[in-house]
Amino acid sequence: MTTATLTAPAPTAAAPPPRRSWTTPALVVLLAGTAVLYLWDITASGWGNGYYAAATQAGAQSWTAWLFGGLDAGGVITVDKPPAALWVSGLFARVFGFSSWTALAPQAVEGVLAVWLLYAAVKRTSGAVAGLIAGAALAITPVAVLVFRFNLPDSLLVLLMVAAAYCTVRAVEKGSGWWLALAGVAIGFAFLAKMGQAFLVLPAFTAAYLLAAPTTLPRRLLHLLGAGLAVAASAGWFIALVEVWPKDSRPYIGGSSNDSLWELAVGYNGLGRIFGGVAGGGAGGGGNLGFGGETGIGRLFGASMGAEISWLLPAALVGLVAGLWFTRRLPRTDRTRAALVMWGLWVLGNGVVFSLMSGITHPYYTVAVAPGVAALVAITGRELWRGRRHLAARVALAAVVAAAGFWGFALLQRFGEWLPALRWVVAAVTVLVATAVVMGVRRVAVPALVTSALATAAFGVATAATPHSGSIPMSGPASYSVDGGGGRGPMGQASDEVVELLRRTTGTWAAATVSAQGAAELSLASGKAVIGIGGWSGGDPAPTLEEFQRYVADGRVGYFVTGGMRGEGDIGEWVAANFPATTVGGTTVYRLG
Repeated sequence: MTTATLTAPAPTAAAPPPRRSWTTPALVVLLAGTAVLYLWDITASGWGNGYYAAATQAGAQSWTAWLFGGLDAGGVITVDKPPAALWVSGLFARVFGFSSWTALAPQAVEGVLAVWLLYAAVKRTSGAVAGLIAGAALAITPVAVLVFRFNLPDSLLVLLMVAAAYCTVRAVEKGSGWWLALAGVAIGFAFLAKMGQAFLVLPAFTAAYLLAAPTTLPRRLLHLLGAGLAVAASAGWFIALVEVWPKDSRPYIGGSSNDSLWELAVGYNGLGRIFGGVAGGGAGGGGNLGFGGETGIGRLFGASMGAEISWLLPAALVGLVAGLWFTRRLPRTDRTRAALVMWGLWVLGNGVVFSLMSGITHPYYTVAVAPGVAALVAITGRELWRGRRHLAARVALAAVVAAAGFWGFALLQRFGEWLPALRWVVAAVTVLVATAVVMGVRRVAVPALVTSALATAAFGVATAATPHSGSIPMSGPASYSVDGGGGRGPMGQASDEVVELLRRTTGTWAAATVSAQGAAELSLASGKAVIGIGGWSGGDPAPTLEEFQRYVADGRVGYFVTGGMRGEGDIGEWVAANFPATTVGGTTVYRLG
C-alpha cells in the first residue's frame, strides 16, 4: 500500500496547508505557556551553575571578559567552552543588571524561541496542527524544561540548531542555496556555543537537501558546498580572532593545553569527549548517573538518560519507521519524506553518539535530541491520522500511542513513590485509546495526544517545580533530583566573614584560590573578581607562578584563599612560604596586598 492511497498528498510550496482560525491563538497560548513553564520562580535555583554565572558577571564587568568568555573580569582564564552563550547572558546582565534572574532568564527566552522555530519548521511540511504538537512536545520534554531553566550553553546550542533546521526546510522547498547558507551560519554560531556537538545534525541537513531539493544534483552539491563555507566562516572568524589577538591581553583559553581555541575544540571538547582520555577529555561515567551511565545502544533509555529524553523516543522511532515505509514510493522531492529523513537522522545521529561516546558526558546533553523527537512524533502522528481510513495507518498510529504510553509507564515505575497512581492511569488510558484508534473510533485524536504526552508532561512540570544547582543538574521531582556538585563551588567556602573581607578589597582581583568553582562562589558572593587558579580542571597553566608573582608584586591581588578541592600547587606553596596566614570565618587566608 502506497502513501498515495494512504494519505492525502503532501502540500506543495505553491499550495500551503489551509489556515485555521484557531491555530494562531493556539500558538500564542503555546508560547505563553512555555514562557510561564520556563520562567516561573526561576530564581529558586539561585545562581544555577555558578561557574557560568560567574562568567556572566565577569562579562558584565569587562568587555574583554565578555568577548572571550572569561571566568574573571581581570582576564586570567576563560571557561572551558566557547563564549557565545555568555555573550547573550552578559548582555542581559549589562542591560538589566547582574542578578540570579539575568543569569537564568536568557536560557528561558532561548527555549521559547526554540519552541516557536520548531513549530514554524514543522508547520511548513505538515501543517499548523503538527507544528503545535511539535512545539508542545519540545516544551514539556523534561530535559528541555531543565536546560531552558538553567544556565548552560546547551540552550543556545538547541535554539541555533532548530533555527538551522528551519532554514533547511525552507531551502528544500525551492532548492535555495541562500536558505541553506543561512542554515550553515546558524550551525557555525552553534559551534561557538558548544563546539563540535553542533555538527551532529549536519548529516541530517545534508541528506534531506540532497534527497529532496527540487534542483539538479550538481546545483544541490554546489549549494551544500556553499553551506559548508558558511559554517566555516561563521565559526572560524572567532577562532581566528583568538589566534591573532595578543595572548598577554586576553584570558587563557580554559581547557586547552596550549592556549588555543582550535585545540580546545579538537581535544578536550572534541576527541576527548568521544573517545575519552584525550587532552583532558576524561572518561565516561560507568555507573555514575551524572556521567551518563554505561555506554551502549540502550544508553538513552537507561537509568541516567532515560528520564531526561526517552519519554517520547520509542513513539518517535515507531513513527519514523512507519512514515518512511508509507512514503517509500513518493517522488524524490516529497517534502514530508524529506522532513522524516531530516528529523530522523537528527535523532539517530545524536542518539548514536551520546550512546557510544566514552568521554565525559552528562545526561542533560541529550536536550539536543529533543527537537528531533518532538518533530517526528508530530509529523508521523499527523500523517498517520490523515490516513486513518486505512487499517495499516490506524495500526501504526496505535503503535505510536502505545509506545509513548507504555514507555511512560515504565519510566514512572523507576520513581515508584512519586505519584504512584499516575503510572497506572497512563497504562489504562493507553490501552483504551490505542484500542480505539485501531477500531477507528471517531474523535479519538485529543485523547491520543493526551495519552502520549501525559507522563512526560507530568515529569516536565515536576522538573520545573524543582530548584537545581551545580554542574550536573538532572530532571525530575525534588526527592529524586541527583544534581551534581561543583557548579556553585565547594559549598560553605564563601563564609560571610571572607565575603565581607573581599568586598572591602581594592585592586584587579580581590582574591585567588585553587578552584574555579570556589573562585566562582567567592566572586558571586562578593561581586569582586577572583582568580580560579588552574581553571575548571585545575590543570590549566593559568596563571603561571611567574605571572602570579608579578600580579602580587604589582598589588593587583588582595588575598589567597585556601580550601579548594585540589592541592594548592606551586602557587599555594609560594604563598605559604612568603606571606603570613590568618583564619577568617574558619578559612585560612593569606594577605597578599
